[in-house]
Amino acid sequence: MSKVSEQVITSKVIEQAMSYKEYRRMIGELLAEDKTTGSDHSEDMIHYTTMNVHRMTRLDKRVTLTDKIKNQLQQLDSKLVWLVLTEAWCGDAAQNIPVIAKIANASDKIELELILRDEHPEIMDQFLTNGGRAIPKLICLDAESLDEKGSWGPRPEEAQKKVRNWIDNTELSKEEWARELHKWYAKDRGKELQSEFVELLKDWK
Repeated sequence: MSKVSEQVITSKVIEQAMSYKEYRRMIGELLAEDKTTGSDHSEDMIHYTTMNVHRMTRLDKRVTLTDKIKNQLQQLDSKLVWLVLTEAWCGDAAQNIPVIAKIANASDKIELELILRDEHPEIMDQFLTNGGRAIPKLICLDAESLDEKGSWGPRPEEAQKKVRNWIDNTELSKEEWARELHKWYAKDRGKELQSEFVELLKDWK
C-alpha cells in the first residue's frame, strides 16, 4: 500500500478529474480564446498547444492496439484508475495520452482520469522524474482503495534514453532534439508504449 497516494490522491481528486474526451474539449475551448492550460499564454505556448491538437487527432485515428496488449487487458482481475498528470502544451503528453486512452478504452476495468500538473503540485511532487516535474505521469491506482499500484512516464524508455543522449550532446539545441524526438514518435506510432504497458499490466492486474 502506498502512503503517498493515500495522502494526496483522494476520491475528490478523481471526481474532479477529466476524461480524455473532456480534456480534448477543454483544450479546444481554451485555444478558441487564444489560451492554453497553465498561466503562460504566450504565442509559443499557443503554437505548441495547436501542434499538440494535431498530434492527438492524428494518433486518435492511426493508433491500433497490438494483440499482446489486448490479450493482457483481458487478464485484468481488479478495477483500476489511471490518473494522468498533463498539460495541453506538453509535446510528450500529446504523443502518449491518446495511446494510453485507447488502451484504457479497450477495457471496462480501467478508468482513465486526467488532471493538470500545475493545479496539483502536491501530487506532481510525489512523482518526480530525476527531480523534475516531467509529464505526462500516469499513476495506477486500485479503483476501490486508491492504493498506488505503480506509475509510468513521462515517455517510453527508448525515447527517454534518446533524450538523455541528446541532452548530453552539447551540439544539439533543445529545439533540435525536440524535433528528433517527435520524428521518433511519428515513426513509432505508440508501439513502444504498448509494449511497456503489456509488462506493467502484469504487475498492476
